[in-house]
Amino acid sequence: MRPDFLTIEQWVTPHSRILDLGCGDGALLKFLQQKKQVRSLGVEIDANNIAACISNGIDVIEQDLDQGLANFADNSFDTVLLTQTLQAVHRPDFVLQEMLRVGKECIITFPNFGHWQARRYLLTRGKMPVSKFMPHEWYNTPNIHFCTVNDFEVLCEQRDISVLHRNFQAANYRDATASGPSVFSPIVDRWPNLFAAQAVYHVTN
Repeated sequence: MRPDFLTIEQWVTPHSRILDLGCGDGALLKFLQQKKQVRSLGVEIDANNIAACISNGIDVIEQDLDQGLANFADNSFDTVLLTQTLQAVHRPDFVLQEMLRVGKECIITFPNFGHWQARRYLLTRGKMPVSKFMPHEWYNTPNIHFCTVNDFEVLCEQRDISVLHRNFQAANYRDATASGPSVFSPIVDRWPNLFAAQAVYHVTN
């Protein structure tokens, strides 16, 4: 289980209405259904992921996030999720704006491209980083916009988006069901733009 699932679980209200954008195979929604008994819907564009959602018993529709969410009414969901997808859409600011229109609250997770290992890789090798969090080569990566924690903070400030909660996770996090050291640390929380590999934000208008 991904550690951000546990963070998201803490911020989701039981029996609430959840929309998961770029829901993948539906694993997060299945987890929230089991833990919080949410009413959920997934949005996905990949045919294989849609098939996996159906196999997992997740309601899902096929839709391109870059085209917006015009088929959803204002405040039609309690929480809208966007996990590990913000950096892969063409217009992150537009998608975030649509999320805040459709949902009363939003939860976004993204890899922090300002992490020190990414900086060292670029400085010492002169090439785009390849790691556990960024496993693709520059020519086949789905990531379009390389966002840092500071970039996201500035975007929220510019768009008058209120941050309800922040959670930062280290690069060496383990599966949440495995034993081992915590994925969180005071150092990561104090200097997230440098030490956080992944950021989780809970925001509202």
